[in-house]
Amino acid sequence: MTDIYLVNVAVADLLFVLALPLIIYNEQYNWSMGTWACKILRGSYSMNLYSSLLLLACISGDRYVAIVKARCSYGIRSRAQIFSRLICIIIWLFTIVLSMPTFIYSNLDQEYVNETTEIDCSLTFETNGTAHLMKILLPSMQVSVGFFIPLLVMGFCYCSIIYTLLRVQNYQRHKALRVILAVVLMFILCHLPYNVVLLIHTARLFHERECNAEQNIHLALSVTRSIAYLHCCLNPILYAFIGVKFRNHFSQIVIDLWCLGKRYFSSRRSSQQTSELYTSAHKSISAVHHENPSSFTM
Repeated sequence: MTDIYLVNVAVADLLFVLALPLIIYNEQYNWSMGTWACKILRGSYSMNLYSSLLLLACISGDRYVAIVKARCSYGIRSRAQIFSRLICIIIWLFTIVLSMPTFIYSNLDQEYVNETTEIDCSLTFETNGTAHLMKILLPSMQVSVGFFIPLLVMGFCYCSIIYTLLRVQNYQRHKALRVILAVVLMFILCHLPYNVVLLIHTARLFHERECNAEQNIHLALSVTRSIAYLHCCLNPILYAFIGVKFRNHFSQIVIDLWCLGKRYFSSRRSSQQTSELYTSAHKSISAVHHENPSSFTM
């Protein structure tokens, strides 16, 4: 089951990583790709946020069943494995529903700064009522569903796993504690600052604010959002490369590729040497023909 969840996490992270260079390009060139690029690229981050964190919560639940409920885990997991793909489909559909406002309301907005026109991709609303609702609803959904619910699930599951492993006198089990602590710690360090700043920004939206304070909060949002982006690049390290099986398979693939490369270059080298021998032999035969043209005309 964990492998199925990890494949979907990889798809979600790749979706965002592929969109990120296009987001940077459009930010530099005033969203030259147009409104649809604004909607799709901004929506891709929202989909990555919800899907990857909910899938990581599912992974923690699967590990909880496998370790804490080890006696009955085989029966539970064998039955649940049938529904793991269904769970992933439900998460993706739920993610699309939660990200739909970002797709709908993301539009290009023109701003005049220092007598120049700057085009920004942001959430724009037609009426004040819609703006008031969405500016509270969207951050609230992002903080609750995209952070606190996965954090509560991961906290409960991993605390139970740690408690179970501490009772087992086994070096390998204790070694797994470091991995669990690294997973939880990196999740909190990457996502907690952004969600705290987002909550502060949302709470101050409809109050009078000073320009310097507003600039500082937007700067804090940019910095903490970048740290949150970093988590999708850390997922392969935290959930794949730390695992012994994955490292063994990965090293075997690298060795096989190295052997194939050496075989390819050695075969090319041998074929090149053969062709050089053939060319030199052909030249020597031609020289003999030139010196004694009648030697082969008996």
